[in-house]
Order: sequence, then C-alpha cells, then structure tokens
Amino acid sequence: RRLVTSVPAAFIQTPKLDSFVADNEFSKLVAAEYLCFFDFTGLHLDRALRTFLKAFPLMGETQERERVLIHFSKRYCYCNPEGLTSEDGVHTLTCALMLLNTDLHGHNIGKKMSCQQFITNLDGLNDGSDFPKDSLKVLYNSIKNEKLEWAIDEEELRKSLSELVDDKFESGVKKVTRIVDGSNPFLDIPLALNAATYKHGILTRKSHADMDGKRTPRGRRGWKKFYAVLKGTILYLQKDEYKPDKDLSEVDLKNAIRIHHALATKATDYSKRPNVLKLKTADWRVFLFQAPSEEEMMSWILRINLVAALFSAPAFPAAIGSMKKFCRPLLPSSTTKLSQEDQLRSHESKFKQIAAEVEEHGKNPPDKTLKTKETEEYRLKEHYLIFEKSRYETYINLLKAKLKVESDDLEKIEASLFTGEGNESYLRKTQSSPSLNQGHMSLNGKADSKEIAEQTC
Repeated sequence: RRLVTSVPAAFIQTPKLDSFVADNEFSKLVAAEYLCFFDFTGLHLDRALRTFLKAFPLMGETQERERVLIHFSKRYCYCNPEGLTSEDGVHTLTCALMLLNTDLHGHNIGKKMSCQQFITNLDGLNDGSDFPKDSLKVLYNSIKNEKLEWAIDEEELRKSLSELVDDKFESGVKKVTRIVDGSNPFLDIPLALNAATYKHGILTRKSHADMDGKRTPRGRRGWKKFYAVLKGTILYLQKDEYKPDKDLSEVDLKNAIRIHHALATKATDYSKRPNVLKLKTADWRVFLFQAPSEEEMMSWILRINLVAALFSAPAFPAAIGSMKKFCRPLLPSSTTKLSQEDQLRSHESKFKQIAAEVEEHGKNPPDKTLKTKETEEYRLKEHYLIFEKSRYETYINLLKAKLKVESDDLEKIEASLFTGEGNESYLRKTQSSPSLNQGHMSLNGKADSKEIAEQTC
C-alpha cells in the first residue's frame, strides 16, 4: 500500500499501464489506491470526468479503457454517496458523455445529437428507471459548450494507436503527424510516415454515398483521377505521382480514406465503366474506384481487405440507446494489438455472433408492406447484419489464406488466391466477399464442394 500511494504520478507518466488495467486482483487494488488521489466530492459528473481525463491518459485496448471508467465510476460514487444513481448508473452516464462529446465535437460526424435525443437514448438505463431530465440537460449543455480535454501520453499513443504494430519498424524515434476526427483518442489515429506501403497506382474515384450511407449530392459525384497510395490503414488519394520521401499536402490528407473495418468488393451493380470496385468504410461512406485493368482491380480489392482484416481493432459496444432505435457499434480507427492468430479468432467469434443475430433477427419480421418506423429500423438492422456477416467472412478467409502461405509477401498471397480455377471463375463467385478466392481452394489446397455451396449462398 505504501509503495502504491507514494508514486501516483508514475502511473500518469508511464506509457505502460498494464499494472493498472489488467483484469486481476492486484490491478484492481492498484486502481482503487490510485483513484484515492482524486477527490470528486460535490462535483457534477461532467466536472469530475474532466478532472480525471485531464490527469489520466486513457489509452490501451477497449477492455482496458472500460475497466478504467469502471474504476472512475466507483470512485465518484464513493465521493458522493448521496448521489441519485448507482455505480452502474454513473458508468452509463460516463460512457454516454464520452459518446456525446464525439458526436458534438468530432469532424464529419453528420447531424449532431440534440438534447432531446440524448435524453431519449438514456430512457430506462438508470437501473431500470429514467435519469432526472434536468440533470441530463445540464450534462448535455456542459459537453456542448466545452468539449472534453484528453490527457494523452505521446509515447503511449505512438505505441497503442500506431498505424501498424509491426516488428519490421526500425528502432528509434518515428516521425508522426495526425489525421484527426475530433478530440477523442477512441477515434484519433496517428499517421506514421514510415508505415508500410501496400500498393500504389492510378485510380479514378467517384463518391457514391456520404457518412451513414446518405446519397452524395449530385454536384459531388463526378469521377476524379488520383494517384492512390495504400499506406498503413489509410488510402491516400494524391494529385501528383507517389514519391516515398515527399510530405503529404493538406489536400492529400483531406482526400484520404481510412480503411479500417472497410470492405472492398467488385461493383457488380455498376455497368457504366469497366473494372470498378466499391469501397464501403467503417462510417458507411461508399466510393467507386475504376482501376486500369481487371487484374489491378482485383489486386486493390485483395490488399485493401487484407490490411483491414489484419489491423482493424475489435469494435466498441453500440451507442447507448433505449433499444427503440438501431445503433451501429463504434468501430475504432486504432490498430489492433492482437497477433494474427488471435485476430483470426476474434473475427471468427464476431462472425458467429453476427450469424446468430441474423438468424434471430429474421424470426420476427414486421409487416414490410407498412411503411412504419419499426419497419425502417428492422430494415436498417437487417442491412447492417448482412453486410457485417459478409465483411467478417471475408476477413476470416483472407487471414486463413495468409497464415497458410506463411509469408508477408503480398505477391505470394495474391498468387495463392488467384490460382486454381482461374481469374474468371474467381470474379463470378465473389460478389459477397470478393477479396478471396472463395471455395476454389480450402486450407489443404483442394476444393471443397460443401464449403463452396455454403459460402456462395
């Protein structure tokens, strides 16, 4: 106890916080002792949260950050025993405030959440009851008028949210710049300028849908030619030819597209141009890209999907709501810390979960002939589940193929996927998951007719 209480600042300054956030009894004791240095007595929840976040760098994996917020909630309740809600209620409000901060102050988030929507989303989540509306209004206005400030230890940020956690990087200080989606480190990612480059070449882009799938206005749908560079988990669209040592311009950064949790497919429903692929991003923007040839199109599809499969971190839980409105989970842009084998198991677990949800969702469909809010919510969730099932199936197949090849050489991986029955057959059978030669080759190198039938249904 004396050791823990004598060096509280070390936990703020030390980039490795394993001894604080690990899921064991020792870490719980360390966290409890550390939180004793915060006195939240008499503070409103938003002010207490601001105090904590300014002092503590909230970093690490999703589960680690979740544990930190639980410790914060316990400490807040201890300091305010006469509060109107429980530890679970404080934790719920804390998560809600952080999501609200992202919604109100993040870039390109779309329509901002209103105070009434914030209140409605929290209906029934105060241990089965409602939170006092006046308190929620105060919290909403506090976040709206003053965004949350985050304490970020740059060394920990560089390690835990690096573009690529790759042993190939040389030791030493790396030059880092940032593409920012707001003030929330749950979403922000650094751009390591020496991140691996997976592909570059000419692509012609057409914006098809903006965030949340809203159709792009007609004046912004035109085709534009770029020199595309897939570097780390970012697809840069540059006006000038790619030069490895050249710094990116502001225009290049503006056109950049994050491909974490994205899915690239052949645009089978677009016939006006040949060799067109469709890219759907984590925030459900949709782009069409025309490649110079069919071979190049398939190469872009494979490499985008492979990078997304390798480095997309596990999803955060869906935004807090009253269950009346469907909300997609928040997909972090930070890079996963899992090994490739663990990443594969994570995708397989998520695929099973989504498959079960698809089955459950189909058991009680509303009357689709009626245009009601319930019908629309059902349709949105159905569309989301089907897409996610396809995405995770693609990721699983690609990671299995990569692990089988036992190489990081993308040329070898492509060769292993494009052999077998030929490219034409590959193109015909991959509309749902076009980044992998589905069914043409099982892990033992032989076609499995049962597997083909299951994957192409």
